[in-house]
Amino acid sequence: MEFVIRNATLPDGRTGIDIAVQEGRIAAVAPRLAVTAAREIDAEGDLVAPPFVDAHFHMDATLSYGLPRVNASGTLLEGIALWGELKPALTQEALVERAMRYCDWAVARGLLAIRTHVDVCDDRLLAVEALLEVKRRVAPYLDMQLVAFPQDGLLRSPTALANLKRAIGMGVDVVGGIPHFERTMADGAESVRVLCEFAAAQGLMVDMHCDESDDPLSRHIETLAFETNRLGLHGRVAGSHLTSMHSMDNYYVSKLLPLIAESGVAAIANPLINITLQGRHDTYPKRRGMTRVPELMAAGVTVAFGHDCVMDPWYGMGSGDMLEVAHMGLHVAQMTSQQAMRACFAAVTENPARILGLEGYGLEPGCHADLVLLDAADPVEAIRLRAARRMVMRRGRIVAESPRAVARLDLPGRPASADFRQLGKAR
Repeated sequence: MEFVIRNATLPDGRTGIDIAVQEGRIAAVAPRLAVTAAREIDAEGDLVAPPFVDAHFHMDATLSYGLPRVNASGTLLEGIALWGELKPALTQEALVERAMRYCDWAVARGLLAIRTHVDVCDDRLLAVEALLEVKRRVAPYLDMQLVAFPQDGLLRSPTALANLKRAIGMGVDVVGGIPHFERTMADGAESVRVLCEFAAAQGLMVDMHCDESDDPLSRHIETLAFETNRLGLHGRVAGSHLTSMHSMDNYYVSKLLPLIAESGVAAIANPLINITLQGRHDTYPKRRGMTRVPELMAAGVTVAFGHDCVMDPWYGMGSGDMLEVAHMGLHVAQMTSQQAMRACFAAVTENPARILGLEGYGLEPGCHADLVLLDAADPVEAIRLRAARRMVMRRGRIVAESPRAVARLDLPGRPASADFRQLGKAR
């Protein structure tokens, strides 16, 4: 064997597990494998997981915070306006440089697959060309899917549909949309129909910004689920954000959840950004804004968490750490049982991998040897500590390493070091 990880804990709770790697794939997963390898790593009981996956991001805008100015109100609409001001000044070189820098951050944090929306409302399709180049460059160490995203509205922007079709022809993978940003509810519903019919004809997946609003009457997720059923797009469609569901009345949601589950539409919440941008018109009590994650999961809907933004016109923070995303999602949704906290870990690993349709993802023999060794005993502890990534492996090759999170102390009468893993162990 080329590589063996010994004494690992897996996300499903199995302990004392060895993982053998050969030719970029997992060859065996079992306790105490009787194999020799060119290199071995002792996980020391730590968690080994498949890589983190971000199902919703905006790579074309990342690391542009403060250009051309800072979002003073912090609102979604000012962020969209700022992006509109910035677009004419964008250069392909700057877009590529910022995106590549972010991809380095991502890989260091064990994030090895990203679905990123790319604005197609600039007739130059400059961002499309830039991110297609980034996708080509990072392919050896990061899977990237591009979504053709009509940021200014498919019907609201005169050239958006033609540009979206051009982008797909250039190699963009997924059909996007933003129905709640159209001029009327009717136009929003029409944009969903047009985009789903185009995707069905082309055999493509769909991922729409859907109902990113505090308005409980923004119900385009209903139309998205209906069109998915009508066109046989089951398993190929995701609705991102769905924040209006937070404000809907419970009776309507009781009808909506089975419709979404029946259609096979996945849901992608973006905890960091939803909690920041939603509820801006509220005084107190102030709505959280994030969609109904536990209820969607209970209904059988595949739910993922996305990072959405990092240092861009909408959000001045972020670092590419999907454990930070899961941590916020856990708190906002009050998912504090052991099972629910583990579900939050799945929302940044296996669930988004399913939504993206990643081939060979997982910890079974035959899967790609894409692994993350975390300085944590289990998924809950990984979220609690935003655990250090001791090792990140891509196709059997180590692409990032970092030490355990241990502080060296020099205090009278105290130990020489403090292992943050021990916090709370004595309870």
